[in-house]
Amino acid sequence: MANRRRPLARKLRLNRATKSNRRVPAWVMQRTNRRVTTHPKRRTWRRGHLHL
Repeated sequence: MANRRRPLARKLRLNRATKSNRRVPAWVMQRTNRRVTTHPKRRTWRRGHLHL
């Protein structure tokens, strides 16, 4: 599946989903005294599906 040609628009959407799936930065945890430790829009590859 990795070698198959994907449309550019879909690749861009997948790339955006990959970039937005990061943890909360350390400085945010430090600034909020560790009240914010989890990302509300975080997605797991097994559970949450992207509807592209």
